[in-house]
Amino acid sequence: MIPEVIIGVIALVVGCVVGFPLGIRYRKNVSEKEISSAEEEGKRIINEAIKSAEGKKREALLEAKEEILKNRSEYEKEVKERRNDLQRQEHRLQQKEENLDKKTDAIEKKEELLQQKHEVLDKENEQIQIIKRSQTEMLERISGFTAEEAKKYLIAQVETEVTHEAAMKIKEIETRAKDEADQKAREIVATAIQRCAADHVAEITVSVVPLPNDEMKGRIIGREGRNIRTIETLTGVDLIIDDTPEAITVSCFEPVRREIARLALEKLIADGRIHPTHIEEMVEKAKREVEATIKAEGERATFETGVRGLHPELVKMLGRLHYRTSYGQNVLQHSIEVSQLAGLMAAELGADVTAAKRAGLLHDLGKSVDHEMEGTHVALGVEFARKYREKEEIIHAIQAHHGDVECKTLVACLVQAADAISAARPGARRENLENYIKRLEQLEEITGSYPGVDKAYAIQAGREVRVMVKPEQVSEDQMVILARDLAKKIESEMEYPGQIKVHVLRETKVVEYAK
Repeated sequence: MIPEVIIGVIALVVGCVVGFPLGIRYRKNVSEKEISSAEEEGKRIINEAIKSAEGKKREALLEAKEEILKNRSEYEKEVKERRNDLQRQEHRLQQKEENLDKKTDAIEKKEELLQQKHEVLDKENEQIQIIKRSQTEMLERISGFTAEEAKKYLIAQVETEVTHEAAMKIKEIETRAKDEADQKAREIVATAIQRCAADHVAEITVSVVPLPNDEMKGRIIGREGRNIRTIETLTGVDLIIDDTPEAITVSCFEPVRREIARLALEKLIADGRIHPTHIEEMVEKAKREVEATIKAEGERATFETGVRGLHPELVKMLGRLHYRTSYGQNVLQHSIEVSQLAGLMAAELGADVTAAKRAGLLHDLGKSVDHEMEGTHVALGVEFARKYREKEEIIHAIQAHHGDVECKTLVACLVQAADAISAARPGARRENLENYIKRLEQLEEITGSYPGVDKAYAIQAGREVRVMVKPEQVSEDQMVILARDLAKKIESEMEYPGQIKVHVLRETKVVEYAK
C-alpha cells in the first residue's frame, strides 16, 4: 500500500515538472496573439481618428472662410455707408461755409452802414452841443444864475419836495401797517394772556430759617464754631447769625445749595442733635430730597405744558430752574408760562404749536447751570439742547430769544414775544432803583443827542419818552423821520421790557404886543 502511494506522489511531481513549462509556453503564445491583435486595433483606431480629424479640419476651414467672407462683406458695406455719410457731411459743411460767407458779406455791409450813421450822429451831436452851450449861456444871462448855481438850486428844491413826500408816504404806510398789525397783535396777545393767567411771587436770594429760641443759635455755632463751619463747608452757603430774634439767614448765590442748607438746618433743629457727624447725615438726606424735588418739578413742567419726549437730563435741568430766580421771578414758572403763551399764539397764527411750546419751555435752559459753568445762559442752553439732540428749529429759538441772532422762523419770533410778555407782566419782575434810574438816564441821553432836539424827558416809568425839538431846525416833515430814527436807535442800544413810546413835539410861537 505504501509503495503505491509513493509511486503516485512521484508521478504527480514528474507531471507537474513536465507540464509547467508547457503551460507557460501556451500562455505566452496566447498573450502574443492578443497583443498583436490589440496593436492592429490601435492602429485602426488611430487611422480612423486621423481621417476624422482631417475631415473636421476641412470643415472648420470652410466655415472660417465663409465667416471671413461674410465679415468682409459686412465691413465693406459699413465702410461704404460711412463714406456716404462723410460725403453728405462734407456737402452740408460746404453749404454752411457758403451761407457763412454770405452772412459775413451782409454783416460787413451793415457795419459800413453803421459807420456812416455814427459819423452822421457825431456831426449832429457836435451841432447839439453847440446849440446847448448857446442856450445855456442865454439862460444864464436871463436867469442871472450860473449852471452850477442853478443845479444846486434845483437839487435843494427837489430834496425839499422829496423829503416832504417821503415823510408823508412813510407816515401813511406806517400808520396803515401799525393799525392793522397792532390790532391783530393785540388780539393775539390779549387772547393768549387771558387764556394763560399766572400768579407772580417775587423771590429773594436768601432763605430765613426760624428757630424755636435764641439758645439754638449757640448750638448751631457749636464749640469754637465747628458746627457752623461744617454746615458751610458741606453745603457751600453762608450762615448769617445776627441779632434777628429766633431766626438764621442762609445766603448763597446758587439756589440749589441754599435749599439743601435750609432743609438740613430745619431737620437738625427739629431733631435737636447738632454735631458734625449728624450734620453730614442731614445734609445728605436733604440732598436726596432736593434731587427728588428737582425731578418731580421737571416732570410737572413737562406735564403742564404737554411737552413729550424730552431727554431725562433736560427734565432734570428744568427741575433745577425751580430754585432759580431772575429779577425775583421764578424761572421754571416763567418757562412754563412762556411755553403756554407761545403755544397759544402759535395756534392763533396756524403755526407749529408743539414746536412753539417745546422751544418756550427750553428757552431759559442754560440758567440751570450758568452759576456753575462759564458762558451766557443762551450759549449754555444752545450747547445742552444740541448735546441732547434737540431739533435745529428748537435750538435756533433758544439762541434767538434775546436777540443775539436774528429770528429766522416763526417759532423763534413767538418764543421771543412770549418771553417779553411773561417778563413784562406787572409784578413779574422787580428791578432795583439803581438800574431803573440808569435806564431812564440812558433813554434821555440817547434821545437828546440828535441835532435839533431841545429837551428829552423819560416818563411813564421809562415806557414813554417825550422829545422837544427846535422848530427852526426841525420841520414837521422831518419830525416823522426823527421819531423813526430815535425808535431804531433805542431798539439797538437799550435793553428794556415791553415797548417805549417815542413822542416828538414841535411848537411854534409868535408873540406880538399891541400898544
